[in-house]
Amino acid sequence: SARLLHLCVSGSRLAVGEAFEAATLDALLHADGRTPVLLYPETPGVSAAAADSLPPPEQLLIVVLDATWRKSRKMLHLNPALQRLPRLALTDMPASGYRIRKAHAPDQLSSLEAAAHALGQVGGDMAAVTPLFDAFDGFVQQQAAFVPADAPRTREA
Repeated sequence: SARLLHLCVSGSRLAVGEAFEAATLDALLHADGRTPVLLYPETPGVSAAAADSLPPPEQLLIVVLDATWRKSRKMLHLNPALQRLPRLALTDMPASGYRIRKAHAPDQLSSLEAAAHALGQVGGDMAAVTPLFDAFDGFVQQQAAFVPADAPRTREA
């Protein structure tokens, strides 16, 4: 869903990889002088940024890791600059609409869903991100059309 998110959000950047050179990652994280925050669930021992402590939305750079949970933890391990970012954690999320894959919990969202909720929350306007959810719903419907009804769903690791 990260590719679709990238196509829908103007000014977004999509960097593909697992481990990044420190200088390259630093340039990506501090592009345009914005303040980077990592969209990531609450993690024991790591403080999350309070919404009221964040800069205005136009000054934020929301970093989204599009990976399984296992892979995202590996990416954090391999990229210390990502570990040091303030965390933006979402709470009280609705069930995911990503019905073409199986998750461990209903509120485990796709990257696009999580990013859309984050953008709506930091911007204070969930209606503004409705087009993202609409595009995602279309994507899921299109993908579901190719999956036989009796096929097992993939599992998020």
